[in-house]
Amino acid sequence: MDANSNYLAALLQDGIPVVSSLQTILCEGGVPQRPVVFVTRKKLVNTIQQKLFKLNGEPGWVTIYGMAGCGKSVLAAEAVRDHSLLEGCFPSGVHWVSVGKQDKSGLLMKLQNLCARLDQDESFSQRLPLNIEEAKDRLRVLILRKYPRSLLILDDIWDPWVLKAFDNQCQILLTTRDKSVTDSVMGPKYVVSVESGLGKEKGLEILSLFVNVKKADLPEQAHSIIKECKGSPLVVSLIGALLRDFPNRWDYYLRQLQNKQFKRIRKSSSYDYEALDEAMSISVEMLREDIKDYYTDLSILQKDVKVPTKVLCILWDMETEEVEDILQEFVNKSLLFCDRNGKSFHYYLHDLQVDFLTEKNRSQLQDLHKKMITQFQRYHQLHTLSPDQEDCMYWYNFLAYHMASANMHKELCALMFSLDWIKAKTELVGPAHLIHEFMEYRHILDKKDCAVCENFQEFLSLNGHLLGRQPFPNIVQLGLCEPETSEVYQQAKLQAKQEVDNGMLYLEWINKKNIKNLSRLVVRPHTDAVYHACFSQDGQRIASCGADKTLQVFKAETGEKLLEIKAHEDEVLCCAFSADDTFIATCSVDKKVKIWNSVTGELVHTYDEHSEQVNCCHFTNRSHHLLLATGSSDFLLKLWDLNQKECRNTMFGHINSVNHCKFSPDDKLLASCSADGTLKLWDVKSANEKKSINVKQFFLNSEDPQEDMEVIVKCCSWSADGASIMVAAKNKIFVSTSILKKDELLLIVFLSFNQLWETKKVCKNYDIVLKQEVDVVFQENGVMVLAVDNIGRLQLINGKTGQIDYLTEAQVSCCCLSPHHQYVAFGDEDGAIEVFISSFQNISVCFHIGAGTSYFFDFQVWNWQLGEYVFLQAHQETVKNFRLLKNSRLLSWSFDGTVKVWNISTGRMEKDFICHQGTVLSCDISFDATKFSSTSADKTAKIWSFELLSPLHELRGHNGCVRCSAFSVDSTLLATGDDNGEVRIWNVSNGELLHLCAPITEEGATTHGGWVADLCFSPDSKMLVSAGGYLKWWNVVTGESSQTFYTNGTNLKKIHVSTDFKTFVTVDNLGILYILQILE
Repeated sequence: MDANSNYLAALLQDGIPVVSSLQTILCEGGVPQRPVVFVTRKKLVNTIQQKLFKLNGEPGWVTIYGMAGCGKSVLAAEAVRDHSLLEGCFPSGVHWVSVGKQDKSGLLMKLQNLCARLDQDESFSQRLPLNIEEAKDRLRVLILRKYPRSLLILDDIWDPWVLKAFDNQCQILLTTRDKSVTDSVMGPKYVVSVESGLGKEKGLEILSLFVNVKKADLPEQAHSIIKECKGSPLVVSLIGALLRDFPNRWDYYLRQLQNKQFKRIRKSSSYDYEALDEAMSISVEMLREDIKDYYTDLSILQKDVKVPTKVLCILWDMETEEVEDILQEFVNKSLLFCDRNGKSFHYYLHDLQVDFLTEKNRSQLQDLHKKMITQFQRYHQLHTLSPDQEDCMYWYNFLAYHMASANMHKELCALMFSLDWIKAKTELVGPAHLIHEFMEYRHILDKKDCAVCENFQEFLSLNGHLLGRQPFPNIVQLGLCEPETSEVYQQAKLQAKQEVDNGMLYLEWINKKNIKNLSRLVVRPHTDAVYHACFSQDGQRIASCGADKTLQVFKAETGEKLLEIKAHEDEVLCCAFSADDTFIATCSVDKKVKIWNSVTGELVHTYDEHSEQVNCCHFTNRSHHLLLATGSSDFLLKLWDLNQKECRNTMFGHINSVNHCKFSPDDKLLASCSADGTLKLWDVKSANEKKSINVKQFFLNSEDPQEDMEVIVKCCSWSADGASIMVAAKNKIFVSTSILKKDELLLIVFLSFNQLWETKKVCKNYDIVLKQEVDVVFQENGVMVLAVDNIGRLQLINGKTGQIDYLTEAQVSCCCLSPHHQYVAFGDEDGAIEVFISSFQNISVCFHIGAGTSYFFDFQVWNWQLGEYVFLQAHQETVKNFRLLKNSRLLSWSFDGTVKVWNISTGRMEKDFICHQGTVLSCDISFDATKFSSTSADKTAKIWSFELLSPLHELRGHNGCVRCSAFSVDSTLLATGDDNGEVRIWNVSNGELLHLCAPITEEGATTHGGWVADLCFSPDSKMLVSAGGYLKWWNVVTGESSQTFYTNGTNLKKIHVSTDFKTFVTVDNLGILYILQILE
């Protein structure tokens, strides 16, 4: 009997159920079947099993390592083909993943497939994870909840960073050619080394089983074949399979090996694949003539990609059964591998076989790829691809690859320049792979239309952070935000017009041409504020850190995440690459400084000698003697030598927090900036202070006591030659042009805003942005916006033409435009109020009312033409806001929890409503003027009648501060919004909750991107618009979202809406003005 027969016989002795159970576990887990001819390597298998037993149910790693073709995968599969091992150690089963050499997008595909396999009933999620971190979390939850005592087998690991994605407290068996790959992961580790080739006796045993001859009866040529192929299990199996069909060709196959007539595969590797190349050549030549071409077709497959049977059915225009019969012949001859997952088969080539086929059929590759595309077009249309189709994922990931390889440039451009394709692909697998394809095929796409290629690449780069989120954004709406000359915009506009006819809502950003967006890439790697970001020295990577306590590293070109490290126990304030990009330093509020390997994320050093938070860190500019400088709130600077465990030097001299430090270009000097108002220069070699410049003195008036003035020197930067240094403090920049001389010259430059530009673009200064305090008047043919900019100027903006009139140079803090835009009022930072009568072309009259003297808990109502006012005082705490009512009445609300009604003619308070225990954050008046609503920090909203001092309804259910409310025009509905991003719609007559419009997601993230700050109903009460982290429109009847407009910034405070509900105006926290119109 052969080995398989012995194996089955042994199992039958213990009863059929064991066989069924074991085989089912292995099959469902994707464990490869035994080779057709198999010889046991019992010692190695036992060693692997012993290591697996040592895991003892705890997370850990067992590594099988050795050269390519030495049988690592077969040994791993054989080790788990043991019922007692699985029953005792891994009762939840085994899960096999063929990994191979991957980039980030390829690894994501592997993780997506594994998650789909483990969650076939979709009990955890109905969509695939869109990035590696999400996939890692999904895998962790699936293993923990559904397969808590299972074994994950990772076959053919090349890179240490790949293991990070599987470092989830799992029990893992892996095969690799590099024993050090597990150095970057935590937990117990056990290693099994596999020799590169079989011993002579084992090799002869394999040949004897193939040709069904006793080992002692094998011809002499058998011994020579084992010697020539260096005992490679894969080579012996390939030649043995040939000899089984042609047992008289011993001399022929030995001669082929000895003559080395096949072209050697050249590959960047330390291994010699010469014998394997020759064996594969022989194997392919001996295939049946009628199936040789089918094997040639496999030359276009990529390494480590498992191809569904359906793809090859399309390629060969055959039924599934026919294709499987052909492929099984390849499998039987060790020319192809099969992975069975449930009912479906997936086929793949070993990477050496791919290299061999590519080299052998190089002249045919273009035609073979073209054949693949032609067949795809026969069977599929892009818009008909569905995620539930077996071959869907393959086409989304590799269709562009086949088109590019087929030299089908026209078809590739049509694909990549299609908004439909971008939507379909990013919704399924996220944007990272698509951005990668634009980079990879840029040389082809540029030839078709460089401008269009840039349009789409920029669209993906700037919206990648949105295209990776859930719920998936409307990509047509995103496209409408592109410049009108962009191909993306033109396709989006065409689609939008078609969908508007079917009742879809879309919005045009009509003033976008006045907004200059010079960003190259937008990524949101952090979940909280970002405190620092820096480029690597080669410009290929960006490191960032922030309030979420993490260090993130991502590609500068595509935004693809490379590392995410939980770096500190508190906020991370600064990060820096070393001169050779080997290390990244981080410093934190937790008082620690840490050094990380910039590639693997491994922690190299931890320094904890500072006694307060560490604010800054900076490496020397040269790598031959690497030093790190850190500055802290303990007033100290420290120098660290990475070869030492303790601080090299501590520098005393500052009398307040050190905010920033930077080495001179030659590394001889270190500059430091402090909250004590000074810039100090230190000699790096001796750590002695060389010079101190009192920056504070330049802000002092002769009458100001120096001790009363606080001047924080924030940062500094050296000129390239080290002759000058630039320092920033308050609103000035100082440039010292003679650093170590006594009579230095300081040049002062006034700046109000700093912006980072894409340096290849020529642009003018764009440092003037709007504050969020604006007023809007809607006109029949346009909109006028009165706004305050960040330097206190008052701007009147024509929303249609973009024309800006600057009305005053005063330090304006708030503004107001009369309904017929005849008058303009503003308040300045000194408490003065001024009113203009304006023709919008020039100022004709100015009334100066005078400075207000009220406290925060009272306010004044002015007759501005007479200069008279009424003083309203009764609130016990700060007045939050007010609304004018009819009949000379005014409604005010306050931090004291009350709402009051005033007669502004007499200044008397007429009604006092004790509304909430917490601050009253907003009120709204019903359109019939009989009711008002109040919302509060106590997480409730209330509906009141002006005639009663007790509420009509108390609206409970919000889990955050209820920040805003709005009545519908017919006064039958009330909408409320809270700080968790929830919008609720209530029945005014009975207080019943009708809809919860923006619930918190399962991951705990708000679907509104932040606080809901403002709400407004349409005139027919069928639609509602809300402002939060972005703008959303809701169907009031169903409570479902009709559209979302993502602003560049966040934290929208107010949405101004025209009476016909067709025009909307808001300003985000970046100072960008949005004038939106519903597309008709």
